[in-house]
Amino acid sequence: MTNLITSLLLVAVISLPAFAQDAIKPRPSPLAIASTRYKDTYIKITYSQPHKRGRVVFGEMVPYGKVWRTGANEATEITTTKDITLNGILLKAGTYSLFTIPDKEKWTIIINKDVGLWGSYNYNYKQDVFRFDVTPQPLEGVVYEPLTLQIDQRNDVADLLILWDRTKVSIPIKFIN
Repeated sequence: MTNLITSLLLVAVISLPAFAQDAIKPRPSPLAIASTRYKDTYIKITYSQPHKRGRVVFGEMVPYGKVWRTGANEATEITTTKDITLNGILLKAGTYSLFTIPDKEKWTIIINKDVGLWGSYNYNYKQDVFRFDVTPQPLEGVVYEPLTLQIDQRNDVADLLILWDRTKVSIPIKFIN
């Protein structure tokens, strides 16, 4: 009886790898983070990076005039540990979704209270904290293959940059002491 139990346990242990899950495949639009710190204030932006892959980005893949999650997969989120200003507007410490409405002449930047959203499918404008418009800038001779968000900091001010294809959008940030 002991040999039978030992044999069954041995067979079970040896066959476990056959039932193991396949390795997790990387997402086509991988997770990325842009972050910075100034004194006691930490800002983190979590987003997924879609890639151009030969497609027309703005106006086709990302339609003009429609709310965009500002990335792929889950909606982009911005977290700040202390109050800051975005484009001169007070943003209280917390985590928010960052949506945009791209257009040829202007982009509308949206800070929204809903977090944990998949894409912009359940976007609710009633949860907007605020909106403002910025002017996109063309990039000459530079092509950003993946969507890239970065924070260029200079002491108590910074710019949140949205860079993709040949387009740059800059959002001024001010750290509040």
